[in-house]
This record gives sequence, structure tokens and C-alpha cells, in this order.
Amino acid sequence: MARVFVYGTLKRGQPNHKVLLDGANGRAAFQGWGRTVEPYPLVIAGEHNIPWLLNLPGQGRRVAGEIYVVDEQMLSFLDEFEGCPDMYQRTPVRVTVLEWEGRQGTPEEMPATDGTLQCFVYSTASYAPEWVRLPHHDSYDSRGEHGLPYNPRENR
Repeated sequence: MARVFVYGTLKRGQPNHKVLLDGANGRAAFQGWGRTVEPYPLVIAGEHNIPWLLNLPGQGRRVAGEIYVVDEQMLSFLDEFEGCPDMYQRTPVRVTVLEWEGRQGTPEEMPATDGTLQCFVYSTASYAPEWVRLPHHDSYDSRGEHGLPYNPRENR
């Protein structure tokens, strides 16, 4: 099992959340809400208005998202779904837990005493240089006030 931090279209209420619910892809269980310990640039870019977390720790904002525990099958599915390693890269990130709904079990199932967890996140180190100058967001909603509606895969 692995923890994954999702900040974009995989979150609840967003266009791609359904893939986390599909048992044919593996298992995913919601654990809670969090925010990256370090700031990162979260930008909306490209012709399909895709949210991208640029792998530039220390720049941008502390990004809010959801924490899931996934099995190996789901992790492999997400790697393929996210175009890993070409589009996104699966990288470790520290997340501050804001609200926890996960199991209250063994120490490895719980946030650390400082309220943080190590999770995987799909970020990118391969982006157009001008993306760094796009507006940075601390949270993503495909129908947000940013006015950049996401174009779902099935419409491309």
C-alpha cells in the first residue's frame, strides 16, 4: 500500500475522480485532507486547461488536496493514467494533515506526531518555461473562479 496526494482532477467532485472509485483499476481509500508542507507552483496550463504541480519546491503556494491509500494495482494504473514518467513524475512529498479520516491503527497508518505524512504526488519537471509565470493556485477546482474549464479526456 502507498499514500498518494491528489490536488487536481482526481479529487472528489472533479472530472477524473471516477478512476479512483473503479475497482477494476485497483483499490483506493480516502484518508483525509492535507496541504503540502513546502510551497509548489500549481498552475493551469495547456490547451486542455490541465492542473500541473511544477516540481519546484519552495516556490508557489502550499497546495491543498486529498490523501488516499492505494494498492499496487491502483498505483500502477495511476502511473499510466498520469503519463508517468513523461507527462508527470511520481515523486515523494510531505503533506500536513488538515483533517484525518483514515484508520487509527498502527504508527505507519497514522500521521507523524508533527501532523505530517509522506505521500506520492504526480508533479512535473518537464514543462514550458513560461508556465512558471502563470498564476499559482493553492487549490484546484475544474469549475473554479480561474475561468479555465478543464477539457475532459473523453472530449479530446
